[in-house]
Amino acid sequence: MPRYRAIVAYDGTDFSGWQVQPSKRTVQGELEKAVNRMAKNPEQPIRVQGSGRTDAGVHALGQVAHFDLPFDIPESGVRKGLATMLPFDIEIKKVEKVDADFHAQYSAHTKTYQYRLSNRAFRDPFKRNYTGYWPRRIDPSKIEMAINDYLGEHDWQSFAASGFQAKTTIRTVTAVKFMNDVEHEELIFEFTGTGFLYNQIRIMVGVLLEIGGGSRPVDDIPRLLAQKDRQQARLTAPASGLYLKSVDY
Repeated sequence: MPRYRAIVAYDGTDFSGWQVQPSKRTVQGELEKAVNRMAKNPEQPIRVQGSGRTDAGVHALGQVAHFDLPFDIPESGVRKGLATMLPFDIEIKKVEKVDADFHAQYSAHTKTYQYRLSNRAFRDPFKRNYTGYWPRRIDPSKIEMAINDYLGEHDWQSFAASGFQAKTTIRTVTAVKFMNDVEHEELIFEFTGTGFLYNQIRIMVGVLLEIGGGSRPVDDIPRLLAQKDRQQARLTAPASGLYLKSVDY
């Protein structure tokens, strides 16, 4: 059975996250319905495996998924066929054949997430589903000084929401970026790493907002990492501003 890798973008507003859940609309569920229709509803349902989960309201610019089809279809045909069967809030950006041992989750080396935050004095109704919102005054220079403290391998227990199921809280952040988009009154954060815990990115952003707003000292991140206490970093930025930007293999 040929294996295909797809790069998928989606608007997470009306989804209960990526992973299939009973009686809920999910990205994985919609993709599996379309892939099984393309395969003419085989006796053994085809599963679509993503590079990882995204939560309710979280978006993706470059989620990666793989699936096997019972017959060979040209890559362009798979993309066009799925496009006709998927809802308008999911786009298949690219499809390519891959080796049978490729796995969207386990073959991944790093993932990059972007977080967009509206920093206007008043809420923009047209951004409410696609950015977080923080009306308080922010000093971008403080964020620029603090963000590099996230780099490296750390125990991220202080940055993991309750309910996470990972075997370990050790993760490595390989790159960080912060941009102050003055024209659009947005703050843009990017984090690349080997993996992230449940709500980790949103908590990381929350800490940076507190630093930028002056309620935390600029050098507080190393202390939080050492504390290993979620109660020390309770602010979680809204899901609407988070995007899975890309996955590297």
